[in-house]
Amino acid sequence: MENISAKYLEQIVQETIKTLEHSREAIYSIAEAARQEEVRLRHELAEVRRRFVEAAAAVDKLEIEEKRARQHLMEVSRDYARHGEKDMQAAYDRARECQLQLGLWRERETQLRQRRDQLEVALKRQQGMAQRAGELVTNVGTALALLTGQLARLGTHLGELERHHLLGLQILQAQEEERQRLAREIHDGPAQAMASIALKAELCTRLLDTKPVDLKDELLSLSRLARDTLREMRKIIFSLRPMMLDDLGLVPALYRFTSEYKERFGLEVGLLVIGDEESLDKPVEVGIFRLIQEALNNVWKHAGVEEAEVKLEFKPDRINLSIKDRGCGFNLEDARGAGYGLAGMQERARLMRGRLLIKTAPGQGTEVKAVIPR
Repeated sequence: MENISAKYLEQIVQETIKTLEHSREAIYSIAEAARQEEVRLRHELAEVRRRFVEAAAAVDKLEIEEKRARQHLMEVSRDYARHGEKDMQAAYDRARECQLQLGLWRERETQLRQRRDQLEVALKRQQGMAQRAGELVTNVGTALALLTGQLARLGTHLGELERHHLLGLQILQAQEEERQRLAREIHDGPAQAMASIALKAELCTRLLDTKPVDLKDELLSLSRLARDTLREMRKIIFSLRPMMLDDLGLVPALYRFTSEYKERFGLEVGLLVIGDEESLDKPVEVGIFRLIQEALNNVWKHAGVEEAEVKLEFKPDRINLSIKDRGCGFNLEDARGAGYGLAGMQERARLMRGRLLIKTAPGQGTEVKAVIPR
């Protein structure tokens, strides 16, 4: 999953949306067909019910007529001598006709009743199907709306992941550049000095046997070189991790750092500390120190001034930090990724749960402000 790009994830979401849209259209067609079938069943059921009522009424009427026809046939049969064969045949035919009609209408009533019951069951089933299809259309529509709405947020989130990935690469690059800088500084400074110390030590050994009178001057030169090398090594160690930061805390380390900055780089740094300093967590102290160090390095490299102001304010709930210069300023968008280390500074502030604001414009100086919660 870590190797899946934001573009690929967005493509997956787009394909999912497309599939859901096709599914919604198919389900909508099913729902529409179910609704039309429900309407047809309603109409047919209404017609069957109407015909059933007519058949039931016809059966009731024919039952009365059939009963009267049978009674009349019985009367004619009992008084055959008075009515004669002709009346007897007519009564019989009438009774027979009523029985046939009654049988037909009873059969029709039974068929209509069965058809009515079947249609009622089918209509109920169709209503359930139409309701479920409608709910599916609604659910798919809701899912589509959510996915479509979430896609923008997903894109933003993936963009953030991509940004953090790029930021991580920038941090790694900055670390590599810092290692290269330190390697050059050690190579050009202490390493060369140590080589000279080794040569002078070898020379002193030879002078001890050949020219003891010159040994004192060489030993003094060797001592000066050793002290200079030690001082240079301490500067490099301080830039990596100020020992006073561990021993005395943030503020003393900053006072020493800013006082030495002019000596090393020619930049006068005014440090103003407001409020009572309290012991902070070591990661926070290191983070604040590195923010100030990086901001001052930017002033030295890019601002074109000889002075900078550092303000550190301790509040009960937060620490306010400001590094300000009155230099040339710059365009913030153009400066991203251009060697200012802004991304690393912002990431360092974020890791301390704080926020970083950079206020600058060409010709108007620069102020780096940070708010770090306590």
